Amino acid sequence: MPSNTTSMVDGPKIKTTLPGPNARRVVEGDERIVSPSYTRSYPLVARKGRGVVIIDVDGNEFLDFSSGIAVTSTGHCHPQVVAAIQKQAGELIHMSGTDFYYESLVTLAERLSAIAPMPGPHRVYYGNSGAEAIEAALKLARYHTGRQQVIAFYGAFHGRTMGALSLTASKPQQRRRFSPLVPGVTHVPFPDVYRKGEQDAMACARFIEDRLFKTTLPPEEVAAIFIEPVQGEGGYLPAPRIFMQELRRISDKHGILLVADEVQSGAGRTGKWWAIEHMGVQPDMVCMAKGIASGMPLGVTLTKADIMDWVPGSHASTFGGNPVSVAAALATLDVIEQHGLLENVEEVGASIMTRLSSWPARHRLVGAVRGLGLMIGVELVADKQSKQPAVAERDRVVELAFERGLLLLGCGPSTIRIAPPLITTKEQAEAALDVLEECLELAIN
Repeated sequence: MPSNTTSMVDGPKIKTTLPGPNARRVVEGDERIVSPSYTRSYPLVARKGRGVVIIDVDGNEFLDFSSGIAVTSTGHCHPQVVAAIQKQAGELIHMSGTDFYYESLVTLAERLSAIAPMPGPHRVYYGNSGAEAIEAALKLARYHTGRQQVIAFYGAFHGRTMGALSLTASKPQQRRRFSPLVPGVTHVPFPDVYRKGEQDAMACARFIEDRLFKTTLPPEEVAAIFIEPVQGEGGYLPAPRIFMQELRRISDKHGILLVADEVQSGAGRTGKWWAIEHMGVQPDMVCMAKGIASGMPLGVTLTKADIMDWVPGSHASTFGGNPVSVAAALATLDVIEQHGLLENVEEVGASIMTRLSSWPARHRLVGAVRGLGLMIGVELVADKQSKQPAVAERDRVVELAFERGLLLLGCGPSTIRIAPPLITTKEQAEAALDVLEECLELAIN
């Protein structure tokens, strides 16, 4: 059994109506004084986390199958990660790695280089988040190539800072009233083999070379192609292997950098260190964050060494590579390796997919299930033939699950994401799926 699972195989423990009295007080205060731009699917007010379990301010216990949006990869408050954070916080919290030196920056860079999805040598840039990792990659791609244009995909989510937002094409609200965005970004279709069949993979690849490059976008002006090997907010859509291989071919042919956004799909979530490894493709850059430090803020842009050729002053971040966050990342890598979590993800993920495989036939709302490892999407449809997204029903299922002690989040138009910590056991997965099945039936009654 993986370390720090915190046994809860008999299901969640809900003691109050939800939200409870303490939670209601916090929510009321939040509505009064905190930015209304945050999206909240339900009124969870977290107080404590252990393993796969979250306890709210009223003592209710939930199974967390969101991992804080795929962040707490080793589970909540893994003892090895906590110990590393506590030790580092007692020694040095900050001295700015952009102006001085930390030994741990080198140590972590060497560890990441050893598991990178492309051969070395490598170089590493440190920021504080996924959006910052993308911003660094965007700037570096333009700097290194001397080109200004960039290709990204419909359905993509790369972040909300202005450069990352310019690449993002997930929901209109994320871009609404923020124009003008960074110029030079062209969005193209991402394959949807569920709705359009396997042939859509090659059709999307051909669109870039046969249509885009021959009409509006000179390929010699394109610096990079940014892609999530598994689209996150777009609906937990894995990129088809042949599509990724075609992108690599196109990139090589035209001298374009291929940038893998592994912010949500990386750090072991798919059963390999990086989702792109499933596709037999090597990127030029890989952006990581979220699960890489198991809850602490850290963003990393890792590239082939010759690509990171900018000079001092070109880009930096005061807090990037903070020593406490780096200590957490080193501990996270240790936990994943020492406790065989990649193997656990593969095993538990396969068990979940086996159970889910019958759901499209058994449940009226389920149109498709897909994913890799513990990055699984259950797409809900209002009609199986037209595959019309069941948006309201998806939101209702997520709400019903919360009321029964299971924390889930949606993604895409009508997909439920299953993204528990990498330490999740088969028993915990079964308990969660029992709740989810019940909610699927309740949502249509």
